[in-house]
Amino acid sequence: MPPQPLLSFDFLKSQEVKFPIEVIRARNPQRYEMEHLSAIVHFDAEAQIVAGYKDVGEQEFWVRGHLPERPLLPGVVMLEALAQLCSFYQVTIQPDAPFFGFGGLDDVRFRGTVVPGDRLYLIARALDIKARRGYYQTQGLVNGKLVVEAKVLGIAF
Repeated sequence: MPPQPLLSFDFLKSQEVKFPIEVIRARNPQRYEMEHLSAIVHFDAEAQIVAGYKDVGEQEFWVRGHLPERPLLPGVVMLEALAQLCSFYQVTIQPDAPFFGFGGLDDVRFRGTVVPGDRLYLIARALDIKARRGYYQTQGLVNGKLVVEAKVLGIAF
């Protein structure tokens, strides 16, 4: 049985954008095909939790080939979106910190599919924050259903 969402789906859907794409771009260097956050809708430094979303488009680089006639967002792209959310959180709470990149993954589970037209809600809760690394419990939800979960390790570069 999948775990409970870190934040309720109804709560996430009701939230207004707290940090738009321009702010995300000022803190995360990914661009073009590698930019996988559309907005941040929840940011609670005290509870160490952040949530945002990725709007999954029809023209993304993977659509044509994964899979023809039934495009599915690749799992590695879901994980990249979760890692970008963690990086955004880390550099926001540590403004003098360098870029945070992927350091590792634990306990990865894919529980559903994501297709063009979906809004993939992303949630990260900090488990352990240090000056040069962060470890997060993360989840992705579509239409209220948990589709991906992982523990993400971010390392300062």
